[in-house]
Amino acid sequence: MPKVSPSLLSADFANLGRDVVEITEMGADYLHIDVMDGSFVPNITIGPGVIKSIRHLTRTPFITHLMIDNPERMVEGFASAGSDFITVHVEAKGDVGESIKRIRQSGKKAGIAVNPPTPLGKIESYLPLVDIVLIMTVNPGWAGQKFIPEAARKIAGARKIIDEESLSTLIEVDGGINEETGAVCAKLGADILAAGSSIFSAKDRRKAIEGLKGL
Repeated sequence: MPKVSPSLLSADFANLGRDVVEITEMGADYLHIDVMDGSFVPNITIGPGVIKSIRHLTRTPFITHLMIDNPERMVEGFASAGSDFITVHVEAKGDVGESIKRIRQSGKKAGIAVNPPTPLGKIESYLPLVDIVLIMTVNPGWAGQKFIPEAARKIAGARKIIDEESLSTLIEVDGGINEETGAVCAKLGADILAAGSSIFSAKDRRKAIEGLKGL
């Protein structure tokens, strides 16, 4: 059964601390935190200060998803703020290898992310070097987008490589995840489902989390 990582991009930012406490008490396995710079993606979200401000509220691991250019410049800041995993994009400007190196040096777990149009081959060489691979099933930048089925096919490809090479790399999927699309991803081999709108907009958030966990 997959683990669940509620995406704070869909939380109520006026009551972010409340939502963090509530969602972790309801059984979240991780918290997915999207960081956008207005350059790599057209939206702007948060920086290390916000992560630091909520870190003391929960022991649930933070997966910090850097949708930013030149992430190697910012790794230490997000590490010291309290991130447990730091994921960078293969498509971003900058040095991916250096970013991964700095994440490791900061004592954190490293991740590599891939956008829907990008072939899996672009990240294959990084799979032995990271703890998590994030397969995007929407084009990054905004919450509430529609799931792209073609992008999800990369899950099976990543699963095959990871299993054949006996890697411990986890597969996370993010974008348009609900019980229906999450079931598709879980069947293809996903370990972690990052879900935003389907959890935070649900009348019963606990039930939404449990539904994803039960896939």
